Amino acid sequence: FGAGPEANSAPPRHRHPRGPRGFGPPRLGLLFQLAAIIAASWAGARLLARPVQRLASSAGRLAQDVHAPPLDEESGPAEARAAAKAFNHMQRRIRTQLAQQSRFLAAVSHDLRTPLTRMSLRIEGVDDNQVRYRLRQDLAEMNGLIDATLYYLRERDGNAAPRQRVDVHALLQAVVDDASEIGQDVSLSGDAAPLLAYPAELRRAVVNLVENAHRYGGSARIELADSPERVVIDVCDNGPGIPPEEMARVLEPFYRLESSRSRATGGVGMGLSIAADIVARHGGELSLANRPEGGLRVRITLPRA
Repeated sequence: FGAGPEANSAPPRHRHPRGPRGFGPPRLGLLFQLAAIIAASWAGARLLARPVQRLASSAGRLAQDVHAPPLDEESGPAEARAAAKAFNHMQRRIRTQLAQQSRFLAAVSHDLRTPLTRMSLRIEGVDDNQVRYRLRQDLAEMNGLIDATLYYLRERDGNAAPRQRVDVHALLQAVVDDASEIGQDVSLSGDAAPLLAYPAELRRAVVNLVENAHRYGGSARIELADSPERVVIDVCDNGPGIPPEEMARVLEPFYRLESSRSRATGGVGMGLSIAADIVARHGGELSLANRPEGGLRVRITLPRA
């Protein structure tokens, strides 16, 4: 028997399916490229977002203090420099307008002194004692309004010295000692570490609150609390408090709850306004609340940052 064609043919080869390829050099290179692209994208996003963050931070400072330092106009991309220039121009315009308004009101208030002086001299010639007494009261109130207006405008000018490291407890204790010397019932409790602040302005704010508390409640109690984030100063009294619907309005200049317009009982309505402006310049907040046991609590919150 001769060998057929099948006998000389090679046995068929069986192909085995290939498994998944391993992570060879090409696949690792792609991963490194992907990681580099992600890192570059993150760094680019941070770089582009930085001018926007700086602009937002400056806007927040401007809301607290119109005399805050201007933005740097020389760094960053062209769009960021243009935005910084526009922001600084807006800040200068706001400062100029506020200064013009303050000068105008100060000039008007100052010019009122002359006719008021003439009126005070002519009042002495009035024969009716009752009329003369009432006219003197009116003149005293007008002079008080002028003094309060000029002081308010000076406070808003923002030309105070730089912030200093202030011993808050010592500052409040000095306020308590001064009030006690003139017969006011004022006490202090609590303690706090030193804080960066405008000492003269902060003292003026607390003095205004103490005077209000003594005027309406007969006494004032100052409570000082400290934390790593903020310093809290509460000025409490035992007076009638404030209706909830009037809480916001009493912070407006020249607004008073007391309707008789008597300076002996109600002042001229500037104490809380000046205090609120001073606290805002510190980046803090002044809030009012009626105490559950009666009376009013005025809280000054000053951030440490």
